[in-house]
Amino acid sequence: MEPDKLSEAVGDTVQDLTGLVQHYWGLVMTPGWRQYQVVIVLGLILLAVVLRRLTRPRWEAWARTREGWPKWRLRILVQLLRRLPLIYFTVMSWGVYVVMREVTWPSRSYLIGAAAKLAAAWLAIAFLARLISNPSLRKLATWFLWIYATLAVFNRVDDVADVLDSVALDFGALHLSLLVVLKAVVLATALLTLARMGSGLAERGLRRNEDLSPSMQVLAGKAVQVALYGVAFVLVIRSVGFDLTGLAVLSGAIGVGIGFGLQKVVSNLVSGIIILMDRSIKPGDVISLGETFGWINALGARYVSVVTRDGKEYLIPNEDLITSQVVNWSHSNRYVRLDINFGTSYDDDPHLVRQVAVDATMGVARVLNRADMKPVCHVVGFGDSSVDYVLRFWISDPTGGLTNIRGQVFLALWDAFKAEGISIPFPQRELRLLNDKLTVSSDGPSADEAATTGSRGTAAKLD
Repeated sequence: MEPDKLSEAVGDTVQDLTGLVQHYWGLVMTPGWRQYQVVIVLGLILLAVVLRRLTRPRWEAWARTREGWPKWRLRILVQLLRRLPLIYFTVMSWGVYVVMREVTWPSRSYLIGAAAKLAAAWLAIAFLARLISNPSLRKLATWFLWIYATLAVFNRVDDVADVLDSVALDFGALHLSLLVVLKAVVLATALLTLARMGSGLAERGLRRNEDLSPSMQVLAGKAVQVALYGVAFVLVIRSVGFDLTGLAVLSGAIGVGIGFGLQKVVSNLVSGIIILMDRSIKPGDVISLGETFGWINALGARYVSVVTRDGKEYLIPNEDLITSQVVNWSHSNRYVRLDINFGTSYDDDPHLVRQVAVDATMGVARVLNRADMKPVCHVVGFGDSSVDYVLRFWISDPTGGLTNIRGQVFLALWDAFKAEGISIPFPQRELRLLNDKLTVSSDGPSADEAATTGSRGTAAKLD
């Protein structure tokens, strides 16, 4: 559209809207029943405000006794309390409108009926808008629906639609007017809201399905979400009038650019799909990746959330879980075997040491005592100053930590060995000064080594 024609169309639009306002203002200001109806409407508004002041404390006191209700009911109750004046006005205006329509001419209750219909529409819009989570989008949708409801009550939707359709830009076969843009915005808002609600319901339903593994639940939920949003996007594009054939060619060119510029992002997305499909990692698994040890909190399209024992949450890219060596402590089951190495003196009976170690370990709360997972203790070697053992035991809750359970078992061994008189040896050195020459008698290094290294970590005696 040329600039002169566009400015002319805008001027005509403003003139038409001004004419509508003047027309209804003239109806209101005409002496007779219309002015009486305006006074009645204003009186009902004042009465609704007074009733709100008088009754809200009682309603709030009653609402406090409903703390056991579900959250969605409490949210509706809060919204109702916030809109008490509008609710009172809607009920009273409809009552007055019905009575006046029965006892007098319909024209003498026209404005009251319009006010009642507008109040009911605005009340419904206020609750429907709560379904939109985005605050800006919710406010935009609220204003648009209020305007549409007002025009619908006064039967002016077609007139305004013709005016908006006259303000347009033509791009070849594409006719882009204000009316088309508004319809596209409304349709996009409605479809995106429905897609968000549908994907949320699908995810909750999939989580309740015990036949699906957690990874498949996440994958199915993401697939439903992508499908719903994709359908919404296509419908909005088609409502505007775009040719999807040209869009397909453009998207192919954009895809090539994305393949080169966003290789890491695409790699993480593909890796995330592989992880979900092969079920190697799922929410709740305990994994180790490098120095990170924790459990899977959530699986995302680009990263995996891992929470450690100290409360830190690591966002690990999906590609690292595919290309790196990952220890999944609970892949096939949640049972984990831990090893502890220790040594005792040669003076202690190995048979007694093994039995005491096993009995002490079985007394620790988190250690399993099943028939096929009992703690065992084996002699693994004869060291320089001790008989060496390995103690093996099982746990079923690796999310509770590994270091702490090892510490508890060590303390149990310490207490049991003290009670049985079993000693835990440590390296010792004896330094003897004979004829002003230093000699070393020990169970460790030679005299030359002792002269150079000193007695670090030793117990020394001088004779």
